[in-house]
Amino acid sequence: MTEANMTKEAVTVAIGSDHAGFRLKEEIIGLLQEEGYAFRDFGTFSEESVDYPDIALDVAKAVRSGEYQRGILICGTGIGIGIAANKMEGIRAALCHDTFSAKASREHNDANILTMGERIVGPGLAKDIAGVWLKTDFAGGRHARRVQKIIDFEKS
Repeated sequence: MTEANMTKEAVTVAIGSDHAGFRLKEEIIGLLQEEGYAFRDFGTFSEESVDYPDIALDVAKAVRSGEYQRGILICGTGIGIGIAANKMEGIRAALCHDTFSAKASREHNDANILTMGERIVGPGLAKDIAGVWLKTDFAGGRHARRVQKIIDFEKS
């Protein structure tokens, strides 16, 4: 695991991928560095096959604990890694392959993990998606009531 402490204080990011998302993860790390986000790379560190639930749960634990405010997870489609992350209480992982969904997932759902698929989106669009997602705040208001219902359901 590697860590980078940059100048962007507002949001700290835990990032990870499986082998199928490794190259796109490296692109997103470049964005995080360029934008000055504090982040930690939870792996994987090559295109050698790994099990996506292991990476997803490491990143989800880091977000749930509050060590990192947000997480980004990447696999081939973004589906499996997101399903795994969403099994952890307190995690709201959103699969986004466009900027509108990325913005809405933060504003309306207070998503704390973004998932993407390397086989679905190219690096340029992925950087746009991650950039919008990282800069968008939760709108609260009527959305807070709805998110709270999800939180309450999780605890029941």
